[in-house]
Amino acid sequence: MAHSLVSQHSAVAHVASAVSGKIFTLQSAFAVPTEAAKALKDLSSSVSTTVLRDNTDPFATIAEYVRSNSTLTTVTTTSAPLVQAIPRLSSLAGSPVVIHIDLTADTQDEYPDYAKITALRHVGFVFLQSFGVKDAQDMALAASIIAVRLAQPVIHFFTHQDSTTPVEALDPIAIQQFVQKTEEENTLPTAALVDSVFTQLEPLVKTSYKSIEYTGNSSATTALVVFGSSYPAFQAAITQAASQDNYADKVGLALIRVYRPWRSADVLSALPSSITHLALAEQIRRPTTTWSPLVLDFVADIHANEGDIAKLPELVAFQLGKVDFDNVKQALTGIVANIHAEQPVQNLLIGSEASSSASVGVSDATTSAQSLESAYTKVLAQLFGNELSIINATNSASALGDSTSPEHGFGAFLALERARSALVAQIELAIKANSFSAAHKTLIVDLLARWVLHQKAGTATKDNAAIKDLDIQIIAALQADTESTIATELLAHKDLFSCRSSWLVGSDAWSYDLGNSGVHHVISSGKNVNMLVIDSQPYSEASPAIEATRRKKDIGLYAMNFGNVYVASVAVYASYTQLLGALIEADKFDGPSVVLAYLPYHSEVDNALTVLQETKRAVDSGYWPLYRFNPNDDNEDTAFRLDSSRVKRDLQDFLDRENRLTLLSRQNPVFARSLDASYGTEVKRAHDKQAKAAYTKLLDGLAGAPLTILFASDGGVAEAVAKKLQFRAKARGLKAIVLAMDDYPVEDLSTEVNVVLISSTAGQGEFPQNGRNFWEAIKGGASDIDLAEVSFAVFGLGDSEYWPRKEDKIYYNKPGRELQARFELLGGKQLVELGLGDEQDADGYLTAYNVWEGQLWTALGVDGLGGSIEEPKPFTNEDIKIASNYLRGTIAEALIDESTGAVSAHDQQVTKFHGIYMQDDRDIRDQRKAEGLEPAFSFMARVRLPGCKATPAQWLKMDELADTRGNGTFKITTRATFQLHGVVKHNLKAAIRGMNSALIDTVAACGDVNRNVVTAALPGNAKIHKEIAHIGYLISEHLLPQTTAYHEIWLEGPDPSDDADTQSTFANRPDGPKKKKTMVAGSTLVDHEPLYGPTYLPRKFKINICVPPYNDVDVYAHDIGLISIVDPKANELLGFNVQVGGGMGTTHNNKKTYPRTGSSMGFVTKDKIVEVCEKVMLVQRDNGDRTNRKHARLKYTVDDMGNDGFRAAVEEHLGYKFEPERAFKIESNTDHFGWVTDETGLHHFTSFIENGRVEDTPELPFKTGLREIAKILDGEFRLTGNQHVLISNVKDSQLDEIKTLLAKYKLDNVSFSGLRLSSAACVAFPTCGLAMAESERYLPVLITKLEECLEEYGLRHDSIVMRMTGCPNGCARPWLAEIALVGKALGAYNLLLGGGHIGQRINKLYRQSLKEDEIIAVLKPLFKRWALERNQGEPFGDFVIRAGIIAETTEGKNFWDNLPEEA
Repeated sequence: MAHSLVSQHSAVAHVASAVSGKIFTLQSAFAVPTEAAKALKDLSSSVSTTVLRDNTDPFATIAEYVRSNSTLTTVTTTSAPLVQAIPRLSSLAGSPVVIHIDLTADTQDEYPDYAKITALRHVGFVFLQSFGVKDAQDMALAASIIAVRLAQPVIHFFTHQDSTTPVEALDPIAIQQFVQKTEEENTLPTAALVDSVFTQLEPLVKTSYKSIEYTGNSSATTALVVFGSSYPAFQAAITQAASQDNYADKVGLALIRVYRPWRSADVLSALPSSITHLALAEQIRRPTTTWSPLVLDFVADIHANEGDIAKLPELVAFQLGKVDFDNVKQALTGIVANIHAEQPVQNLLIGSEASSSASVGVSDATTSAQSLESAYTKVLAQLFGNELSIINATNSASALGDSTSPEHGFGAFLALERARSALVAQIELAIKANSFSAAHKTLIVDLLARWVLHQKAGTATKDNAAIKDLDIQIIAALQADTESTIATELLAHKDLFSCRSSWLVGSDAWSYDLGNSGVHHVISSGKNVNMLVIDSQPYSEASPAIEATRRKKDIGLYAMNFGNVYVASVAVYASYTQLLGALIEADKFDGPSVVLAYLPYHSEVDNALTVLQETKRAVDSGYWPLYRFNPNDDNEDTAFRLDSSRVKRDLQDFLDRENRLTLLSRQNPVFARSLDASYGTEVKRAHDKQAKAAYTKLLDGLAGAPLTILFASDGGVAEAVAKKLQFRAKARGLKAIVLAMDDYPVEDLSTEVNVVLISSTAGQGEFPQNGRNFWEAIKGGASDIDLAEVSFAVFGLGDSEYWPRKEDKIYYNKPGRELQARFELLGGKQLVELGLGDEQDADGYLTAYNVWEGQLWTALGVDGLGGSIEEPKPFTNEDIKIASNYLRGTIAEALIDESTGAVSAHDQQVTKFHGIYMQDDRDIRDQRKAEGLEPAFSFMARVRLPGCKATPAQWLKMDELADTRGNGTFKITTRATFQLHGVVKHNLKAAIRGMNSALIDTVAACGDVNRNVVTAALPGNAKIHKEIAHIGYLISEHLLPQTTAYHEIWLEGPDPSDDADTQSTFANRPDGPKKKKTMVAGSTLVDHEPLYGPTYLPRKFKINICVPPYNDVDVYAHDIGLISIVDPKANELLGFNVQVGGGMGTTHNNKKTYPRTGSSMGFVTKDKIVEVCEKVMLVQRDNGDRTNRKHARLKYTVDDMGNDGFRAAVEEHLGYKFEPERAFKIESNTDHFGWVTDETGLHHFTSFIENGRVEDTPELPFKTGLREIAKILDGEFRLTGNQHVLISNVKDSQLDEIKTLLAKYKLDNVSFSGLRLSSAACVAFPTCGLAMAESERYLPVLITKLEECLEEYGLRHDSIVMRMTGCPNGCARPWLAEIALVGKALGAYNLLLGGGHIGQRINKLYRQSLKEDEIIAVLKPLFKRWALERNQGEPFGDFVIRAGIIAETTEGKNFWDNLPEEA
């Protein structure tokens, strides 16, 4: 069906989509699409389209493409990159390419500049010009036909023309047929071919076109040839001329339709014979020759064809400015008057001049790019401060675009060197003349002589202590000498006295045409100058074909091959520590340095999270390896340092040549394993096929029909169903195999007899991770797969209420339904109807599954068989604990297995008891899978830190381990302890030993045991804090598992990572992990767990201690919550009110699960509290549900037994009763930031660490700051349950020094919004395996967007407790927050409201599955209502309940009751 074209761009896009095999779109910035790019997007064309940035040598990419592709290629561009592209255009010769140039899209000037076209006129291509929408469509088609017929490029250029009348689009099929019909071999000269194409086109486009088209009176005496955007205005003026106009009937107009090939004879033949005067008007803003290109071409062609110049009409040249419909009459009048004057003025400007201004869109994109790139320039500024000199800096110093070239910057550097040399000579003369004033002469001469000596010796560097501050002394001395002229003269050059760190900062545009750029000159100069080259190409968009041809040169390899250049490859979002090291080393290197800095973005407006994810993919794949190369280092072990685990092939070849590859492999098992795995996808595919063939061969001897069972499963349920089905199939005599879908060779699918597919549902109706490649293969391979002989059945697992909104119902069991539809489309024969298991059914998915499975056996003819075989029971967590031999498992063996970065599934459960979780980087999981690699496994190690305080030495150890064994950061958790992330397996033992060497351990920080005991930070009361921290320590030690497995696996014996005193530290520690087994029966040493037994607890167990009026530990949220009761007069701790049964974890839409606040048991004195905690734990040990881990927490035990029943059980163990609860009052559950002085005179500062992530960023170097504080601090660090840190017990003597460091590293900033200060988030992506959505990385972004409306409503400083988690397990305790966002899928969250401001009340579900814009749209009006309608001091959580917005959750069991209808 025909559609309307509304612009020239849509006309060009329409034709290009119909006839092109490939389309390239060039634009100044990714974030600012050209009008042509928008038109192509609107068409949803199936033609492959690639966006290239103007400043990255785009025509080299295009030339590489057309070299190996003979189909028609289309390019849309502005005029911006044309001149720089001239050297590349010749490489397009011999290929059918159409280049559509919009002369207006790259500027906001009042008229375009045709100089960009005239600059290209000698490249040998055909040039066509169009005006208007129909014109553009017709010329685009003509250009395509000519390009195909000539097998040569054609340029079609146009300027934007406003159009109010849509033009009907030509039928794409008609266009294609027309082009195909004219593809016969061409024998005509180019000019004749163009005329021929115009003639052939006429019946289709209903318009006659000629190379020169004349408009006007046939007896006119003056002709105007216009080469510019004003042609339509001149045409309208001439055709509508009134009798009084001096040009009426006297002036005709010639349009240059075909600019090349140029034929002056065509111009003359198109004009009436009556023409005596010819005006040549050209729109060129800055003429570079006396005569315009149009005049030169016209005359040169006449000469070349031996024409008679004397017989030509009188020629007068004009320069066109802005001429539009408003001033065209005045312009024509001026032209006629001048051309008929006695002495016409040549090159007279007609119309107004241009007033240049940059494009707003491109300017905004440049600003956005600068914001991203500032990550590197900020680091330079932090490292070098006033000593930094970016010598090619401009007012727009972004690496986006052509800000400055390396030649420019290097020239500026050389100019500085020459100026400094001249200053040296001037100073030497001044010293000889000795003309300084007598009072200052001796000092000045001494200082200047020292400066000159260092300059001549080449030791004048900023790191030379001998000349530190010498420049400041010289300038001060010269300024003091007010009497001598020479002092004044030298002061005029005062900037040259200082020693600077000199940097050239540029973009990856410097990587193109390396030999022709200044990069070569800098590298080969030997000068002490540093280059920072920011590369922004995302790995996901890198083209292997282009990489192979080295169109984009690798500056790093180029520089390393010179041999005298320091080279580093860095990425601020991969390793901040490595970046700092590289910049410092580059600065210290005496010679040229090149630092390649990665900052990938698809668009200049990408956020930091997108850049981070792209960075990780590139580094992990080896596309962007992190390394440092120092040719001055004589130690071959350290001259080349690889800081990432994979390298790309060409760097690998370089290392091989340098004999460093073997060395690196020996040092780094991860790197060695990456090399072994570098065969990638093909090896994996062959392995999968071989494994399946072996399995099939094994089953060949069995009777019965074959059955292939394929599953896709994230959580393991669908996998368990598939394996159970396989067992039952075998019991019925079938030859059954079971595989993950992605492990199955899809090309074998059509050879199967019976296939069963079982899939769970991930995210928003997505396939689970291990089924995505299979789905993509069968979804896109319909023409290659024939299932006519295959019988199939599909069972899907989902939750009909997971996406409750009507518009989201499509996500329910979507993978199962899609598999069913696809197999039907491919011709498969259905065995049974599609089965859909629903978690909302009475028995969950089993309700539908049991029926479906019975039907399957009937369809396969085996329904009466196999009933007597007993199925194996599932191996549960309880079985794993029993089999682990008191938490040993096979961990020790797994640690020395370097063939994988993982440990077994059973060991993963056991390591949790050691405080360790195995994880993988989910940002790069898909990428690694596609490459045939195992996931990027690493481990998280969580510290047991009873009392929640750390010494400065312990802080420094965590900081060190983060850099040497982890990912360069560490986390303050919601249980007020440390977590180390990104520890790869070969570093794990060293990390654990490192922690223990500082007298902190990880035992029982996770697992089904009592975990870290959390205590209040309490900066204002030293006495009570000391006592509760000690009680926390006593509880933790008393409930610590007694197995010696931890000591045996991690601490026993020496290790290469040990310090000199590590072993003695372990041996002499009086507490912590148990070292010796228990003696039983007089002679046998065994492990003995007097409190836990061999199966430990049913689930995790948590204890927190608060001190009213503060609830910074969320005391109601845990298995045991201890509320300290303090005598306010005596400041004495009396005892504790005991709360039991708090817990946060739930499952989305599973109403059998719920969060719960603790129930009061009563009061006990402080001397009994350790015993009480033990007995509560023992009641849970004996009564907790060990059959269903979703029902195993203490909260369910309390509800099952009833509060009174549970209390009675505990009291029976104790042998006494709880006292009645004592009175208390809680006022907040947030931290109090800033300085506090306690009763002993010691000072404490609470610093805001957003979401607990201790890291360095270019904006906030917190990790470095806290490290510097730890180096001098005589006090301690206290961690809070809200993920912040206190610098505690600061003495008066250290106060000023600590304050200086806090300010220097921006740790003293607590002027954030009340919402941000009261927020918390769990880790979630990329490391948490349970995360369904972002949390830690996203919450700060969302808060920034919400702060805008809070500011508007006057709520900036009002505290609202807001928490976010990536899943419903609730690590950040979202269920107690006034506003909670709990992840359901990437970018989708459940919104809960109404939690208690002091952590005393559970919130309630308000809306489900909201995206960011919906979250903001829902919360903004609620904030406004709160601002206008709240009572004095009424918290947000209380307000939404009072206002009827949400119902109150009075206890955990009614969490799911009274939900809003919209939820």
